[in-house]
Amino acid sequence: MIEFIAENLAPIMFASLIVFLLLGYPVAFSLAANGLLFFIIGVELAPLSDSINLSWPLLNALPDRFWGVMSNDTLLAIPFFTFMGIVLEKSGMAEDLLDTIGQLFGPIRGGLAYAVIFVGALLAATTGVVAASVIAMGLISLPIMLRYGYDRKVASGVIAASGTLAQIIPPSLVLIVLADQLGRSVGDMYAGALIPGLVLTGLYMTYILIMTILKRDSMPALPLEARTLGSGVTSLAIALAVAAGIAYAAHVYLSPTQGENADILGATVGVAFIYVAALADKSLKINAMSRLAQQVIIVLIPPLALIFLVLGTIFLGIATPTEGGAMGAVGALIMAAAKGRLHMDVVRGALTATTRLSAFVLFILIGARVFSLTFYGVNGHIWVEHLLTAMPGGEVGFLITVNVLVFFLAFFLDFFELAFIIVPLLAPAADKLGIDLIWFGVLLGINMQTSFMHPPFGFALFYLRSVAARVPYLDKITGKTIQPVTTGQIYWGAVPFVGIQILMVALTIMFPQMVMHYKGTGAVVDPNTIKIEVPGFGTGGGGLGLPDNGGGLGLPGGLQLPGGSPLDQKPADQKPADQGGGAPPQPAPSNDLSQPPSFGGTGAQPQTAPSNDLSQPPSFK
Repeated sequence: MIEFIAENLAPIMFASLIVFLLLGYPVAFSLAANGLLFFIIGVELAPLSDSINLSWPLLNALPDRFWGVMSNDTLLAIPFFTFMGIVLEKSGMAEDLLDTIGQLFGPIRGGLAYAVIFVGALLAATTGVVAASVIAMGLISLPIMLRYGYDRKVASGVIAASGTLAQIIPPSLVLIVLADQLGRSVGDMYAGALIPGLVLTGLYMTYILIMTILKRDSMPALPLEARTLGSGVTSLAIALAVAAGIAYAAHVYLSPTQGENADILGATVGVAFIYVAALADKSLKINAMSRLAQQVIIVLIPPLALIFLVLGTIFLGIATPTEGGAMGAVGALIMAAAKGRLHMDVVRGALTATTRLSAFVLFILIGARVFSLTFYGVNGHIWVEHLLTAMPGGEVGFLITVNVLVFFLAFFLDFFELAFIIVPLLAPAADKLGIDLIWFGVLLGINMQTSFMHPPFGFALFYLRSVAARVPYLDKITGKTIQPVTTGQIYWGAVPFVGIQILMVALTIMFPQMVMHYKGTGAVVDPNTIKIEVPGFGTGGGGLGLPDNGGGLGLPGGLQLPGGSPLDQKPADQKPADQGGGAPPQPAPSNDLSQPPSFGGTGAQPQTAPSNDLSQPPSFK
């Protein structure tokens, strides 16, 4: 029995961790306690199994592993982005966006739902924090949706799902953690996740469109009296066309000097022009634009500028993700100050929440380091790798198995726990199968997004439940009694969006180029134009330019290789040709192994190489 335990300590250790978690112990302490407990067991059972490589001195490696976690510059981006998101939540940006975009989409059926999805994507690209997005949209949008007769399931589902876009659209916190655990660049992970995040946003909107066709009364348009900004879509379209024209002209002007960056810089010029024009039109009361166009441009441009400040600088290579997060935090403070909402209470609350989340991540990561020290010491990583690579179906079978596993584990674990516990075990097997780890990380990120939407444990559902009405209340605008939103309605509203996220996982597997575009196209080289010139080894006819003293490579008492190129050997009875000016070759000195070899001694003077200069690299044409 003891021998069986020793030979199977890795699976027993993994099963024990699952038991610890199911019993409700904190994740960080479960990881650390499990690791230390099985370290003691492993040291005692090491003589009984060759697969156990544990000893007491190995514990001395823990301080270095802890220091590696605390000095990780990549993880420093987490507190920056968290602070930025919370400050933006307090600045009222979400309220302004939801009100303005809701007015823009209000005349069409399902307009408020489209506005929630659009604003959810914008908040995801600026905050990267799911809780902030869901709570803000739940407090602002849900009462308006209920006021104008939206179906409660659809309304709650679209708010919860839109908030989870912060999970996959950069600068997502989980993408930072996944990049760190996979050993890949955060910038590459952001670039790879951008298109799948936008496609997922489009799928949400497609679902709303289908629902407005199938159930026309589930999402009515806003009544005329609720559209306080009036009409003016034509004016907005003209303003956007002017901005696009200026952006294109700037792109053409900057292309000769800026190259690939000219398109982003041109767009920046166009957006800046239309923003200044809208501000001047409103402040000077010129009224060249409609009130709706003014409000949309003035409200929409600052978060877009913040997105460029964070993501644009990262994609252009100007800043690292950590530096981009720091600039985003400063930009959020400036936006809050511009709105007159930057107070010490806001800063104090943001710092408190940031410290809490950062400590949560740090403790989980430290516990994971203790667990992995023991797990790797009992060859657990090899056990997991063999288990996963032996799945039938090769790469496809591996991907299906892993995604099913992550999907069900997401019922019980949140994305940080999955990233720190499961991903380090899956990455070696994926790498061995030749799977690109950036693509694999984005795929797991989309899958782990369902952890926020799973009934009954989805955190997005908990956040929405905390702000949704639990009892009937009197609406101040219409004077009607609004019925509450039940927990069952929130859960059932999330189910279709979980299905959409699963569909997105399948699309990412079927169309990997959505992620793989991060590598770029690269330079195209015609193999027929490549000519390789390989230098010879002798001194005659273009060798390496070393003198030939009869010892091969031209060194006195050298490697005893025959002179000349090995591709041009002379018959055995033919004497070597005279070198240079016709002097006979010097006899090789005797090899005295008691002395070091002589390089450039007082022997025969080296002759000048006819053509090759070793100070220059060989030519490959």
